[in-house]
Amino acid sequence: MGGMKVQMEEIADEDKIRFDIAGAESMVINTGTASGTPGPGSKQMVIFRSKLNLADKIMRSLNLFLILVSLVSVNSDASDTLFQRKQIRTVMEKCAEWQLKTWEEKGSRHPWWDWTNAAGYTGIMALSSISENQKYIQVLISKGESLNWVTGPRRRHADDYCIGQTYALLYAKYQDEKMIANFRRQADSIVMLPHDESLEWKNNIADCEWAWCDALFMGPTSLSYLSTVTGDQKYLDMAVKLWWKTTDYLYDPVEHLYSRDGSYLDKKEKNGRKVFWSRGNGWVFAGLVRVLENMPENYPGRKRFIQLYKEMAAKIASLQQPDGSWHASLLDPQHYPVKEMSGTGFYCYGLTWGLNNKLLDKKTYWPVVQKAWTSLNLAIHPDGMLGYVQPIGSAPDNVDENSTEIYGVGAFLLAGSELYDYVGKRNE
Repeated sequence: MGGMKVQMEEIADEDKIRFDIAGAESMVINTGTASGTPGPGSKQMVIFRSKLNLADKIMRSLNLFLILVSLVSVNSDASDTLFQRKQIRTVMEKCAEWQLKTWEEKGSRHPWWDWTNAAGYTGIMALSSISENQKYIQVLISKGESLNWVTGPRRRHADDYCIGQTYALLYAKYQDEKMIANFRRQADSIVMLPHDESLEWKNNIADCEWAWCDALFMGPTSLSYLSTVTGDQKYLDMAVKLWWKTTDYLYDPVEHLYSRDGSYLDKKEKNGRKVFWSRGNGWVFAGLVRVLENMPENYPGRKRFIQLYKEMAAKIASLQQPDGSWHASLLDPQHYPVKEMSGTGFYCYGLTWGLNNKLLDKKTYWPVVQKAWTSLNLAIHPDGMLGYVQPIGSAPDNVDENSTEIYGVGAFLLAGSELYDYVGKRNE
């Protein structure tokens, strides 16, 4: 990087690393005290231990700086390290390896068929398509086999058949009928129902209708992928019908965002704005592109979906924070001042998909994607864990660097897979 200087300074009782970037202001990272806490031994020993600590801090700070440079230079060429295909795949594999190791050593906090893991599987499936390591696809096959290719116990609850989209994708690759046989029978029963109940958030309505916005990642995506791999349009038709039923109830045509469920339609944040949950809208945005992915170009309702996609994309981009992330509350980020990575991952995925499919303007949206991917990378711990993922919930909540969940990993891997494709196309 031309014009960049790295300088270590020892000033009085503290150590600092100063970075000078051509065209940008100097940046100083304070790495802590130079001397530490004096203990037994000579003054020289204290200084020696201090230098060891300082060296470690320098290395960690330099790694952080390489990512920060990408954030400062969002208009730089895709040849920047963070946006090279090799590096994208490497960080995806690093994050996935942490997740697989955690499963191996500690098991899962959730049932293997659960929506949490199912969302993670979508990302692992996407990684398997660009990685040379066969372990990722084998993990998914082993999960399916351990479940006898059955979904969750609640037959009409969208959360419990979210895993169906992974079964369908595996079937597309291996053409093994057992992978989708159970889910197809379940889907056949779903499309035969009238689905004429009110979506009011009461009487356990989620057990039979897509009455909450998260469901738009769980249900219609699974039916849409099943439609593609079987060639039977009835599954896509039902996904479309129920998508608009949910949208007509939860979508705000002024804000271009979804309320989480009927109980949030009139709720307000501390600043007086309506409550729009970041991950909730992330579920919708990611689900939207996955339905479009399975919708033929000449499908009668495709234009309406594209219009919704572009409305949401513009709104989402306008709400991005200066650090490239989105906070847990979309319209009141000041009261949730910490970045949140599951929503950020889904937005990065959906926006990059739009660039790949030429639905979004590169000049407007590529910088948004660059900043989002940079922010996601900053949330990866040295061991590969993705931090700043809001725990399971239904509304904006607090998050910290040690908060993680499998659905956040799935969102990150989905984003990386789309970015990998986009960078490849740009360099062709």
